[in-house]
Amino acid sequence: MKGEKGERRRKELLKVAYHMFIEKGYDNSSIDDIVKKAGIAKGTYYYYFKSKEQMLEEVIRMMLEEENERAEAIMASDRSLSEKIVGIIAAFRPQDIETPIDDVLSRQENLLMQEKIFSELISRMVPHLTELVSQGVNEGIFNCDNIPERVRMLIIISRGLFSDGKFTEADVEVFIDTVERTLYAKKGSMGFIRQLIV
Repeated sequence: MKGEKGERRRKELLKVAYHMFIEKGYDNSSIDDIVKKAGIAKGTYYYYFKSKEQMLEEVIRMMLEEENERAEAIMASDRSLSEKIVGIIAAFRPQDIETPIDDVLSRQENLLMQEKIFSELISRMVPHLTELVSQGVNEGIFNCDNIPERVRMLIIISRGLFSDGKFTEADVEVFIDTVERTLYAKKGSMGFIRQLIV
């Protein structure tokens, strides 16, 4: 089952689980349900996945891969620099229908998984945003060095500030000011970020 055929089967199983987690909820989707829906033997399931938790993690990685593909399409487009920055950040957010999966990831018992996924998210976001900030430096919009480190720091700050939805208008204004100061951008030039937050 290894090789290309095995990888195709594994991806098919992830798609089945993805749709089931969205439609029925993670807690209401058993391994037996997934196996039945996929039309496979239970042994086949365990050939690819040790547990339902491992499958959840791989479903989220699949979502991340699709987010990265959306980001690459934005990078290849002829949008303006500000539109690309907004587009990249938006691309790496779960879609509305994926809320049930994102909610499970946010649980206290999944802290380790959260950290692993966030680390992967950063590794995918940073190169895109670094390229855009470098473009901004060349165009005289930004004036900074150590761009990957600055981008990574801003992503971490934004996660800590906005992930739980408990932020104020003042938080948003201070964050935008922090972005402008971190990238040495003209005051008020990064206000377009507001549309991603409020």
